[in-house]
Amino acid sequence: MAKKSVIARNEKRKALVEKYAAKREELKKAGDYEALQKLPRDSSPSRVRTRCVLTGRGRGVYEKYGLCRQMFRQLALEGKLPGVRKASW
Repeated sequence: MAKKSVIARNEKRKALVEKYAAKREELKKAGDYEALQKLPRDSSPSRVRTRCVLTGRGRGVYEKYGLCRQMFRQLALEGKLPGVRKASW
């Protein structure tokens, strides 16, 4: 499980991205890169990390499900993910 502070920091970044999205788009269209640099760093979408919704793990996250590989496997084996089953051939 990731530290609560790391998860909270990522949530704060998501909020900033949402807040400044329109302004960033406007400045990019105008080509005003100097004004774009003056916006908060965390308002850039590339600084947001995809994290597991259950554990907060930042690596090995399947974006389609929002789960890290360990939780995905566990839930799939328990039959809690609809349409997912173990492959066998």
